[in-house]
Amino acid sequence: MSTLVIKDLHVSIEDKEILKGLNLTINTNEVHAIMGPNGTGKSTLASAIMGHPKYEVTQGTIEIDGENVLEMEVDERAKAGLFLAMQYPSEISGVTNADFIRSAINARREEGDEISLMKFIRELDKTMDFLEMDQDMAQRYLNEGFSGGEKKRNEILQLMMIKPKFAILDEIDSGLDIDALKVVAKGINEMRGEGFGCIAITHYQRLLNYITPDHVHVMMQGRVVKSGGPELAQRLEAEGYDWIKKELGIEDTDAVTEEA
Repeated sequence: MSTLVIKDLHVSIEDKEILKGLNLTINTNEVHAIMGPNGTGKSTLASAIMGHPKYEVTQGTIEIDGENVLEMEVDERAKAGLFLAMQYPSEISGVTNADFIRSAINARREEGDEISLMKFIRELDKTMDFLEMDQDMAQRYLNEGFSGGEKKRNEILQLMMIKPKFAILDEIDSGLDIDALKVVAKGINEMRGEGFGCIAITHYQRLLNYITPDHVHVMMQGRVVKSGGPELAQRLEAEGYDWIKKELGIEDTDAVTEEA
């Protein structure tokens, strides 16, 4: 079992504090959903875990299996087993999808233990079939000309091929029609098990209809203010967030502005 531990995390952007003492522990074989109103720091959390240079960690720790993530460069965090499925994946002209994924897999392996081309092609073809993706997407430039749904499926393709310890899915469901949502959820569910843990950041219960979380956390004011099981997400879908704000005495004017 692997563990990702976040303690008392404070994160600022241009001297504006966004995360204000966030605590979270995720084990492999667990799916954690993070929900909350706009502007509460959800995407900031994802970016801070992966080391986006725009986000300054001013206090707290992030550790994976006891190792200090904050001392790692972005590529070192990926090699340690962290993966971010981005809300808005970038287009990279001149690099094919297949070459990108194979390079990412080999970057996590020791020299001399690189995945063979034939094994890679077999696994890629099988995974693309599973995700109902056209095979020609493997030879297209990374995300170039992809629709929103194709980009999100491609993020899950990368996830399934790279096989990280922990995935942070930043609104992977945004902009998806119901068919694409089901395929994305199928891929995430296929990954569930002893060697994989997941943080799914989402606004909507609809993703959680297909990926049943083990834990649901509500973020407000830059920290986790309430945690529970799947029933918490269902109540949020039915009643919104006002009941939590009333419980905690939070005013709407207390919200922070969340950067992407």
